[in-house]
Amino acid sequence: MSPGDRSRLERIDHVQLAIPPGGEDRARNFWITLMGLVEVEKPETLALRGGAWFESLGIAVHVGVEKDFRPNQKAHPAFVVADLDALALACVDAGLPVRWDNEIPGVRRFHTDDPFGNRIELISS
Repeated sequence: MSPGDRSRLERIDHVQLAIPPGGEDRARNFWITLMGLVEVEKPETLALRGGAWFESLGIAVHVGVEKDFRPNQKAHPAFVVADLDALALACVDAGLPVRWDNEIPGVRRFHTDDPFGNRIELISS
């Protein structure tokens, strides 16, 4: 067995995005209301730091408070969505940008931003 066999990655446990101090309610509105995740309780020692954890169907997003917050405008998570058009409309209705992208042949996708300007990619299943 080579070292790579023993240490290979198996799956993503969670994605963490930064939010500014006091942004938890706006994050909840985005990740629960718009993206359909549910909030899960953080361990007590981590809850003292602020932020929130969201999960659904094997997807886990953690948002953590960053004192000197700057949004990620290039680096981003990408999520597969059952009804991409419906989510695009929901983003528009929520006042969020929808930037369609056809640079990958055969892939329907768009980018939006969370309420803090972090880039999020959404891909049709």
